[in-house]
Formats: sequence, C-alpha cells, structure tokens
Amino acid sequence: METHRIHPELLERQVRVLVVGCGGTGSAVIAGLPYLHQSLVARGHPGGLHVTVMDGDMISPANCVRQPFARSEIGLNKAIVLVNRLNLFWGLKWEAVPVHLGQGTYISRGYSGDDLRAHIVVGCVDTRAARAAIRDAVGNWSTISHWLDLGNNADRGQFMLGEPLNERNRRSRLRLRSAVELYPEIGDPSLDNGGEPSCSAVESLERQEPFVNSTLAQHALALPARLFRYGEISYHGGFVNLATGATSVLRINPQCWKRTRRLNKHTPPLRRRQEEGPNGRAN
Repeated sequence: METHRIHPELLERQVRVLVVGCGGTGSAVIAGLPYLHQSLVARGHPGGLHVTVMDGDMISPANCVRQPFARSEIGLNKAIVLVNRLNLFWGLKWEAVPVHLGQGTYISRGYSGDDLRAHIVVGCVDTRAARAAIRDAVGNWSTISHWLDLGNNADRGQFMLGEPLNERNRRSRLRLRSAVELYPEIGDPSLDNGGEPSCSAVESLERQEPFVNSTLAQHALALPARLFRYGEISYHGGFVNLATGATSVLRINPQCWKRTRRLNKHTPPLRRRQEEGPNGRAN
C-alpha cells in the first residue's frame, strides 16, 4: 500500500491555510480549523495554523437556514463575520479577504505584490468556474504544497487532497493528483448551469440537505489532521453519500489514478453528471 508523507516544511514553521469560499461547506470547514490548530500547538508544532478566509458574498436571509449566520448579520460579508467570530472566541489573529478569488490571481508561500500567501489551499466553492480559478491560482508558478477540494450536491459529496503541478510539486509517480486532474469535468466552466444562489429557505433546503456540508467537512478535516499527527496518509480523498450511508476512500494508487483519468476522458460529461461521483457544487 502506497503512502504520502508530509512535506517537511509543514512541520518547521507556522502553516498558512487559505480557505476559498465560506458558504455551507466552507463555514463548516472554517469552524473546525481552530481544533486542528489547537491540536498542532498542543503537540509541539511551531506555530500551528494561520488561516485566511476569502469570500465576496454577503449574508442573505436564506443563508440563515443551513449556514451559521444570524438574521442580525444579514448584509454583512460572510468571511469577515466568520473570522471575527473565531478570533474573538479563540483569541486568534486570522484574516478575512472579502472578495472572490479572481481569474489571474496567484497563490504562493511568499509575498509577491498583492497576491495571496498560503501553504495549503482549501476550496469550498459552488461553481466549476470558481474551481477553475483555484486550479489556475495554485498551478504554474505557485509554490503551495496542497489543495484540498470539497464538492457536494443535495445528499452526497467528495473531498480530495492533491499536490497541484507547480514550482513546488513536480511530476512524480506518487504526487497526489488533484481533483481536477482526476475529474476534469468539475473544473470545466462550460458545464456550469448558471443557477443563482437559493433565494428562500425552502429552496435552500431543497438544493442541499441539512447535514451534508458538516459531514463532508468533518471527513475532509480528518485527512490533514492524520497527516500532521502521523506524518503520512494512505488515502487522499473520499466520497460520502448520505442517502445510502455509504462512504468510500480514494487510495494513493498510481494505477487507480490512471484508470480514473482514462474513464473520465472517454465518458461523456452529461452521463457522468447523472452517475454517482464528483460533484460540481460545493456550497
């Protein structure tokens, strides 16, 4: 069984995490990150996590149904509200960036003009176009270590930890393939249906069941938690189905990666969308 070992630099200094998107799934991930930070510090990690949250959306009445926002916060920016709340409760100094990740944005470990700085990027976005923007921002000349991508629809979803091809992660047999490498469809903006965010409480619950976001977030957070605690992992993603109660993991297996890419290359996108598997939405 193949394993992925933690990058040594993630154990040598404070780890910067950038969370893109803080709707249903993103807010659940953000709420869990202080616990990961606390566990790292308790085990002697030099600095734990420093988290930056990025989202340009304002809180709407529908967001107060299945997202952790109060009606008194309607009209405020999601990222600012969540980060202020965590900083006050945990005594942290995390940051909020109240804009959407734009095309052409560059994410790296070092500062470069107005670009973002991170070792690990967590994507919790609700369109393929937004996922494509993350893909471009963490590839090419970027030097981030990992991209943790989460996606879901009404009652099922997936999470995948990848090492995007960039200046830090070069081609190798065991480089963790990212979600868009294994399932290109979920990063294809042409397949977005152009649906607007839910504008009512009933529509919000119809689109996604109440606990799919938090369930997916817990599974996703357990992955880096194990990587930091044990120094290695034997799987780098998984699939959760609340309708059947089934879960499955994506093993670190180059042969499996090849078969998955071959299958998705030859299967028509419309057929894939009808089958159980990776989902384009995540919010």
